Amino acid sequence: MKALVIVIFFLTTGYSSLLAQGSVDRIVAEIEKNNTGLSALRKKAEAQKLGNKTGIYLKNPEIGFNYLWGNPTMIGNRVDLSFEQTFDFPTAYRYKSQIADGRDQQVDIDYQQQRLGLITQVRMLCIDLAHTYALENEFARRLEHAQSIVKSYQAKFDQGDAGILELNKARLNFLGIRKEAEANGIEYQSLLAELATLNGGIPIAWSESIYPSREIPADFEQWYQQAEKSNPMLTWLRKELEISQQQEKLQFALGLPKFSTGYLNEKIVGEHFQGVTLGMSIPLWENKNAVKQAKAQFLAVQDVERDRKLMFYNQLKMLHAKAVRLQQSTGDYRLALQTVDNGSFLGKALEAGEISLIDYILELSLYYESQTRLLAAERDLNRVISELYQFLE
Repeated sequence: MKALVIVIFFLTTGYSSLLAQGSVDRIVAEIEKNNTGLSALRKKAEAQKLGNKTGIYLKNPEIGFNYLWGNPTMIGNRVDLSFEQTFDFPTAYRYKSQIADGRDQQVDIDYQQQRLGLITQVRMLCIDLAHTYALENEFARRLEHAQSIVKSYQAKFDQGDAGILELNKARLNFLGIRKEAEANGIEYQSLLAELATLNGGIPIAWSESIYPSREIPADFEQWYQQAEKSNPMLTWLRKELEISQQQEKLQFALGLPKFSTGYLNEKIVGEHFQGVTLGMSIPLWENKNAVKQAKAQFLAVQDVERDRKLMFYNQLKMLHAKAVRLQQSTGDYRLALQTVDNGSFLGKALEAGEISLIDYILELSLYYESQTRLLAAERDLNRVISELYQFLE
């Protein structure tokens, strides 16, 4: 028992605390600041944005210089100097810029999706921590009660009023509860370690047994409209549709004639020529099927968006129905436990000799099992609700 008390003390006070209480919102904010994965994603996003702005400007100008020796020497040497700038049809640069801006927005959406995934993971961990902490308190109460039974039967055994079999039953009951408490303590430590890992290796304390849950949406359809607009994946696909349309326009613009302009200077003995040059490419074969490919890509993205939207709707509909069922289940458990708490009656019956110790332990185990199931149902309910709201942070 002494070892168990030490374990419980370590679980509740052994970690250096960032927060006096396990405030979920403050924990989320702390992890957002310290998480190494998010830090890496931010730097990656900056690099991707720089990449999106690459290749959207004019091509590099070309400068040429020719020095030609004359033969026979009497005709002198020839010197040519040229400068040429080639450019696509002007509208192409506008579409390139719009596509780059769209890609930048997609980079931000990707980061937001990763961030929301992390927040959901943290909230799930907090729910599990609240559950294990509630069990820790429950096991402490059960252990105290089981230990009192052992002491009582030890005293009866010493006085000759109880046999060794009954005393051993009381001891085994205490041992079983203690091992459950230790297993729960190991799980509690594991969850805290996982939370610390997400926090850049900095430990976070937790000492709450109640997780502040949200309400289940009453009007699912109306609530879904808001969730759909906030879903980063669907937002990314909507942006991809816009980019696909711009890509189609860009390919059409790239299929128009390209132009070049420049300056040419030519010197030979006794003569000097200089002036501007103009050129135009005739689009015949280079971009064949490019516009058709861009249009096909747009239609493909449209189908993907419809598919993902349907999947998202069905997923949330399933989670909503599951949350309603779990809420009903927790309500039933809570009401049943309030109406059938036979702990005091069982104790009196045991003291009066109306039931045996084994019957007492079995009856009490049924009540304990129901309490454990209630805590598990509350945990599952909060997890499902967190999934429902994962895109509305």
